[in-house]
Amino acid sequence: MTIAVGDTLPEATFMTMTDKGPAPLPSSELFGGKTVVLFALPGAFTPTCSAKHVPGYLANADALKARGVDTIACLSVNDAFVMGAWGKDQGVGDKILMLADGSADFTRKLGLELDLSGFGMGLRSKRYALIARDGKVEVLSVEPNPSALDVSAAEAVLKQL
Repeated sequence: MTIAVGDTLPEATFMTMTDKGPAPLPSSELFGGKTVVLFALPGAFTPTCSAKHVPGYLANADALKARGVDTIACLSVNDAFVMGAWGKDQGVGDKILMLADGSADFTRKLGLELDLSGFGMGLRSKRYALIARDGKVEVLSVEPNPSALDVSAAEAVLKQL
């Protein structure tokens, strides 16, 4: 079953890269008492994700924050080392929190997994964006295919705030 507008986000633990190495971040800490824009994508360093999806959020980070967003987070089914390196490569700094869902635990709980085994990529996340307030989903926009970038783009999310 796929998560829906009005649902509470499930408990899970993400990994983030810090100066001291990988560190856990419980979903309750990420979403609790905050307005969060979470966008997810099939993979770090992949063409659409690197050339358009992350750069769009980076370019619109100030506009999103001006509309009341506390945290902008990017999630991928990759490990914390990959997400940390990708964040550096993309120059996200402290504007976008790079979240590793290495075992796809959170992704599966949302029902938004994508099997890309046929492409040698294994289980990944569908491309989507959501807006959550205090852990409750207010907006959920899932792309119809993994290479599309319309409803989950930063510009589309801005229109939803």
